[in-house]
Amino acid sequence: MAAKAPAGNGEAAYRVRRSGVHGLGVFAVRAIRKGTRIIEYLGDRITHGEADRRYEDHEEHDNHTFLFSVDRTLVIDAGVGGNEARFINHSCEPNCESVIEQRRVFIDALRDIRPGEELSYDYQIGRERNDPPDVDQIYACRCGSARCRGTMLWPPRRPYARRKARASAASAAARPRTSAARKRSS
Repeated sequence: MAAKAPAGNGEAAYRVRRSGVHGLGVFAVRAIRKGTRIIEYLGDRITHGEADRRYEDHEEHDNHTFLFSVDRTLVIDAGVGGNEARFINHSCEPNCESVIEQRRVFIDALRDIRPGEELSYDYQIGRERNDPPDVDQIYACRCGSARCRGTMLWPPRRPYARRKARASAASAAARPRTSAARKRSS
C-alpha cells in the first residue's frame, strides 16, 4: 500500500501553480518518496454517455478536458467537483502513475520526487476508430522529455511493423527447418 502524501503536520506535499508544460501544474513542495500515494483524482462520477452529452458542443480540436475514463462504464469529470489532481500534466517520462483501485483513481509516485519538481503521469489516452486524421496534433505532447512520443495518446499500432512481422513469419515458415533435420541425422 502506498504511503500518504501529507506530512505529519497535515500539509499537502504539492501546490498548484503556472506550468511551463501547459497551463497550471502541480508541483512538489517537499520531497515525495517513491511509492507515495499523493492524491485521489476526484470529480463528478458519470457514465461515458453523460460525458459525451456534457461535452457534445466541445470543439473537436480542443483537447482540454478533465475527464478520466475509469472503466467501460465510469468516467470522472474533475471539471465538476474536482480537486488539484486535475492539474497534473501529462509526460511521456512521468514521475507518477495513475492507479485504479475499486473504481477510484489515485496518483502515486513512481520514483523519488524533489521539491519544486512538477508532478506528471502518462495520460495514455486511447485512440478511437473515428479519430480525425490530425488527432496526434490535437493531443500534442509538450513534456519536453528525451523520450517524448509527441502525443498524449497511447502509441498507435504500426501497420508497417505488423506487415513486416507477418512477412518475416511467413518467410520463416517457408524455409526448411535445417537445424532440426541436423539434430535427427547426427
